[in-house]
Order: sequence, then structure tokens, then C-alpha cells
Amino acid sequence: MDKEKDNERNQTPFDGNPKDDQLEQYRKKNTGPGKKMTDENGVNVSNDRWSLRAGKRGPHLLQDFHFYKKQTHFNRERIPEKVVHARGFGLYGDFELYKSMKHLTRAHFLQDPGCKTPVFVRFSNFIGSKGSKDTAVDIRGFAVKFYTQEGNYDMLSLQFPVFILADAMKFMDVTHAAKPNPITDIPQATVAQDGFWDYVANNEESAHMVMWLMSMRGRPRSWRMMAGWPINTFRFVNEQGKSTFVRYKWVPKLGVHSLLLDEANIIGGVDPDFHRRDIVEAVEKGAYPEYELGVQLIAEEDEFKYDFDILDDTKLWPEEVVPVEIVGKLTLNRLVDNFFAEEEQSVFDPANVVPGIEFTNDPVLQGRAIAYRDTELYRQNSANIEDIPVNKPIVEKNYNLRDSYQRHRIDVDYVNYHNNSLAGNTPAEASAEEGGYVHYPGQVDGHVTRERPSESFYDYFSQARLFWNSLSPVEKQDLVETFNYHLGYVKSKSVRQQNVEMWANVDKEMATIIAESIGVNPPTKGNVPVTKSSPAISQLNTPHYAYTQKVGVLIGNGFNDDEVKNVLNTLQTNGVFMDIISENLSPVTGADGTKIEPNETFKTKYPVLYDSLYVVGGAAKNQAKFNSDIMNFINEAYQHYKPIGIATTGQSYIHTSDKNNLAGVVFATNNPDFGEDFVAAIAKQRFWNRT
Repeated sequence: MDKEKDNERNQTPFDGNPKDDQLEQYRKKNTGPGKKMTDENGVNVSNDRWSLRAGKRGPHLLQDFHFYKKQTHFNRERIPEKVVHARGFGLYGDFELYKSMKHLTRAHFLQDPGCKTPVFVRFSNFIGSKGSKDTAVDIRGFAVKFYTQEGNYDMLSLQFPVFILADAMKFMDVTHAAKPNPITDIPQATVAQDGFWDYVANNEESAHMVMWLMSMRGRPRSWRMMAGWPINTFRFVNEQGKSTFVRYKWVPKLGVHSLLLDEANIIGGVDPDFHRRDIVEAVEKGAYPEYELGVQLIAEEDEFKYDFDILDDTKLWPEEVVPVEIVGKLTLNRLVDNFFAEEEQSVFDPANVVPGIEFTNDPVLQGRAIAYRDTELYRQNSANIEDIPVNKPIVEKNYNLRDSYQRHRIDVDYVNYHNNSLAGNTPAEASAEEGGYVHYPGQVDGHVTRERPSESFYDYFSQARLFWNSLSPVEKQDLVETFNYHLGYVKSKSVRQQNVEMWANVDKEMATIIAESIGVNPPTKGNVPVTKSSPAISQLNTPHYAYTQKVGVLIGNGFNDDEVKNVLNTLQTNGVFMDIISENLSPVTGADGTKIEPNETFKTKYPVLYDSLYVVGGAAKNQAKFNSDIMNFINEAYQHYKPIGIATTGQSYIHTSDKNNLAGVVFATNNPDFGEDFVAAIAKQRFWNRT
């Protein structure tokens, strides 16, 4: 199916999707046959090119209301960007329930297997501005808005299962520390700077999440290959009023995969929109991103059974201790129609819950329930943010709220208060049986205090050590190199030394290697005595597929027609994405006359943008430059452990020597199964044993 038809399908409302049906009334088309330009007042415009002047060479006339309206509207097109998670991208989709959760929660969308709920999902970066890069080493948001039959439910996740702080009081502090230098506004979208690492060394509860951040998890290959955890502890409450503690997890069907640090840095420069471009391509090609929703459940009576506090967001619930139960699937299948109207104005709020889903006394969740809405009230300059189409619930809204900026709803009631007799005391309260939200009557006792909820909140390093123990040697080496990179930018020797002493609590050998790299003394103490590990943490245990991996096909004239056609067909059959790359966009011709049209050139693309290469080679107008470009692609892909397929006509570009083992390089010569072998290599994705 061609791209034009893909786009057409993408923009077609899905049958039976109540959110899409609701949005249809807001979609307006300004272009088309017979359409005449008007101003915002509906008056036809006769000239939208030249301003009104007193004489051909005279001054601008103040009475030019068309210019005034056009310019003043343009001056106000932007709204303040989010303080954090400013850079984002949103898509629509649906959530389908696999199994009933009725025994645990009364939430309507979790009752009946097969029930589909429309959703809007926003992926985002924490640190950088709206115009920063996608591939920064950063905390990423994975926010899901469920348009349920009981109102909107917002589930806000990160790509880590833990948070950097244990109490919402520190929201401002960690954000100030991570943001650019307030004097120079440098650096952008990175924590490779003194302020952040000074914060880390002096706020040691950050240790666990910073381990995740410095690992491969901090550099996802794609949003389609990124897990999500809401980090907070919630309650499920069922019809009988029984409570169960719950944490969620989004599991990508394609597995969890990452960029190397070098790749992420280069891609951030050559294609700062890398993740956006990736997910747009997948949706347009019908390879819809899919994630399964898992729940971890702890009975109310088991709250104090574990060696971690279940309300502490700097601690994960190890999956080997608290298993993840998969209950449904999220599918993202439609792009927005207008980025600003839908993505930029979208609002997510942890306080948007539905009956059957409750807060706990999680100190971070308690603060988030206040902070998120308040920042949007400021940013959108209105209390009517839920009337914006993307945020609007699909259920009827009846309330006594009135006025504020951007009020489009026309409330015609005389009565706008409760209690009343003039309107029969409506809108009336709803009982629990009628779907009213009733808070769980959890027991509250104790004295007013600023103490932490339990002593285990002070255990900063046991789970950070668990994380280290769970990594493969490759992942450990990558993590150390990422630490070295970021701490290498820190100018203060004192801050570098403090970090080495702190990280020795996690692993003394790791801290010693870091100390040597960043020019400070080795640590004076050792790590905590934790030997446990969690296999679920290592990315080497994630699923691997060739499906939607991106291959750069490097090709010139004179290729072997049948061989190349068969390989390209095999790749397409396996759902592999491809770019045909040559010296220019003119068709290349095979030895027997087959023509293939390139869609990219060596000047417009870079090797880091591909998961794999298919090296066909061939003849070119500027042969020396063509060969040099191919070698550049091969060398960089080889250095990054990526699979490389070599056609019979590409054999001359790569040779075995005593300095390389060519692991992951698949040759077509004398190999009738080349296509299948190459697909298997693409699925493996990295060949860590390569020399």
C-alpha cells in the first residue's frame, strides 16, 4: 500500500470509537475547491499579501484591520511550554482488556474481557526544551489517557520503575538541578553538568533511578521499544470495598531495546526528531506500536511483608517477588490531525482517576495529585482545560463550575450552586451504586510530622546494588562508560569525588574505574552486602525481532537482479523497514535491467540511523566517493555491533583479518539461505562478541 493510502487510512475515523466520533465535530478543513479566505470574523479577504498604505510608497495605515488581526493572532500563537516534559509527541489508539479485573476493581474499563477503551498517549522527555532532541539521555514520560465510560483516567508512566526522589517536596530541587545553568542556559537536554551531579551526591535517594538513567534504559531505540512504569503505588478497590495495592507496567511487544551512547549523541545532531520520525513511519505503514499492560498486586494485609516499603517510589517491586500479571493490550493506530491543538494542549493529571482506582499514601503520588493540574492551569491560562477536545471526556459532564478564560460551553441554567430547590437539587450527587466516586476509608492515625513513612526509605543503595547485580557484563561496561561521559563534564573536582564515594556504596570496583576515568581518588569504602539479582532487569532477556527494524540498502548500478529482488522481498515479508540509499535519487539499474528507485542519498542519511545494512555496492558516477560512503556506513555499523548483510556484488567492501571475527556479518556468496540468515541476524540486533 502506498504512503498516500496509508495516510488516508490513518486519518479515517475508526468505527465504534467514541472519542474519534467526538473529535469529528471539531475537525475543520480550510482548503479545497471553492474555499474563499476569510478573517477570523468570517469576512472574505481580498488581499492577504500586501498591507494597506497611504500611497504606493507611503506609510502603513492604522485602519488596516486585516493586518492587525493577522499579526496579533500570530503574536499569540504560542503558549508557555511545560516546565518538564516539554518535548513530546502524541498518538491515539485503543486499550483492549484481556481478562476481567472485576474481583479487584470496580473500574468500568477493567470489567469485561474484549472491552475496548479509546486512548491518547503522549511520549516526552523530562529535561530539554520543546525544541531539544529526542535521543537525550533522559527520563521519558509515557502518559496514557483512557477515555472511559466513567470519565477520563490518566496513567502517567516513566521508562523506569523508580523515581529520583521519595517525597514530592523535592520536585523543584531536582528539576532546578537538572535544567540548564541559570546563568548561561547551557547545557540543553543533558545532565552532563555540575548542578545535577552535585544534587545526586547530596541527595542519595536518587542513586537507584540514576543507575537506570545511566544504563541503556536511558537511551531507548524507539518509543515502540520502551517499557513504562507509573512508579506510584495505587489501590484497586472492588465492589465489596476490598483494597489491593497495585503498580502498573507497560511492556512493549517488540521488546526493550536501546541506542549506544555514541549513537544517541550523533543522532541527536543529525536527526533530533529521530523518535518522532520512527513512530510516524510505523503508524503510516500499519505496523502499529503495541504494549501489554501488566499489574503487580499486593494484598492490603501484606503491606509490611517485604524488605522494601511499598509506598517508596525509589524502590521497585522485584518481578521475581511480586509477579507481573498481563491484563490487556494498548495499540497506537492514529496520528493527531493537528499537533498544537491535540498534542501541545493535551493535559495529563494523576488526580484524574475513576471509581475503583484510588490513591495510597505514597508521598510522591500525594504531591503529584496537586502539582500537575496546577502547572497546566498556569500554562493554559484557564480552568477550562478539560473542554479542549483532546482532553474532553466522552461522557456527559454536569457541574456547577463556571466561567474562566476560553469558555466555549454555554451553560443555560439559572441555578449554578448546590444545594438548591429551584432545580430539584440537580445536578445531583451519585451514590457508589450509581457510579459515584467514593474514597476508600483507609485508616489514618499518628501525629502531624515530617518524618519519612518508614526506616526503609533511608535504604538508598540496596536496590541500586540489585540493579547492578542484574546487568550482563556488556550492560555493566556500557553503564560505566555512560557515568564516565557525564561525570567527565563536571568541572568541580569536589563533586566528582563525592560521586565516586557515593557510587562505591553500589559497587566499589565500578566506583574505582570511574574515579580513574574522571581524575579523582579511588573510593575509601565498599559496597552494601547485597547479592540478590533480578533477571527481569537485564535487557538481554527481552524479546528480539526483525519486524520494523530499519535496514539501509547501499546500492549502485550493476547489481545482481534476482539476488537483490529476492532479498528485498524477504525483508519486506518479515516486516523489515528499508531505505534504498545511493549517490543520488536517480534509479539504479541491475545487470539484467531491473530498475530500483532510491529514496535517500548518502548526503541526506547517516549510518547511525539504521539498525542494519544490506551492502549491495555497484557502479556509480563518482565511484571513489560512492565507495568511500559505503565504507563509512560499514565501519560505523560494525563499530556499533550491528548486523551487516553483504551481497555478492558487495564482497569487496569487507574482508576477514586477524583483527576482526566478522560476527554478525552475513555473506550472500555461496549461501542459498542468505535472506533467512540475514533476517535472523537483524532480529538479534547486536553482536556483542564482535571484534
